[in-house]
Amino acid sequence: MTYRIDEVAALLGLGRTTIFKLMDDGHLQRIKIGSRTLIRASDVEALLQRQAA
Repeated sequence: MTYRIDEVAALLGLGRTTIFKLMDDGHLQRIKIGSRTLIRASDVEALLQRQAA
């Protein structure tokens, strides 16, 4: 399962710019399909677990 950038931002309560920074810093891996940028649900879950620890 994958999420769009705006979906990840809503799930995490963060802005789109912050999501792009997390991708640039290697905390979230982006998947490009044409012009779409997607993020795996497992990557979002892993980020949440790291933040909770």
